[in-house]
Amino acid sequence: MQLYNYFRSSASFRVRIVLQIKGLPYDYIPVHLVKGEHQAPAYASRIGDALVPTLVTDDGAALSQSMAIIEYLEETHPTPALLPATPLARAHVRALAQMVACEIHPINNLRVLKYLVRELKVDEGAKNAWYHHWVRSGLEAFERQLALLAQERETQGLPPSVLCWGDTPTLADCCLVPQIFNGQRFNVDLGGLPLTMGAFDACMALPAFQKAQPSACPDHEA
Repeated sequence: MQLYNYFRSSASFRVRIVLQIKGLPYDYIPVHLVKGEHQAPAYASRIGDALVPTLVTDDGAALSQSMAIIEYLEETHPTPALLPATPLARAHVRALAQMVACEIHPINNLRVLKYLVRELKVDEGAKNAWYHHWVRSGLEAFERQLALLAQERETQGLPPSVLCWGDTPTLADCCLVPQIFNGQRFNVDLGGLPLTMGAFDACMALPAFQKAQPSACPDHEA
């Protein structure tokens, strides 16, 4: 397989984590978003949205959108599983993942921030305030959801979660960790989120997350 991605892209980071968790080999192909390499005809002609990541399968099919790529990898390589065994638990994990992938990330990614500055003429301070507000409020909601799920687990007689759900990485953890990395890069206040940051710290103690992080990528820039 080939993964076209950018080391700072949180969507790309999600897929790298999954590939590492599942032990799947792939060719790393960098696409520099800041330099506009994703808009080059050779790349853009393969994917309708001309974004990253793109996974090219062993059969040559090009897959876009990180969540769809992850679901494909989960279905084709189900072990180790990224979703729990029961339908209810799977729904909880998917909801946590979507809080990041559908609520926090879309309004704070690179092209949105560029639009704020270039087209709407927002200054750097206002752009950062936008980012901080939406990331912080989104993570506060994530924290509240983790607290509710902790109560549910206790009611069901389940042990407390080490990660987002249970003690093995799930789809939710694969989405949370890249968002925290981006929040740290933009100096978002991450205090007062004990369950969220506890899950993050537990993830980062695992080799799969360490190997997938931006600093481990061949195109990493300081």
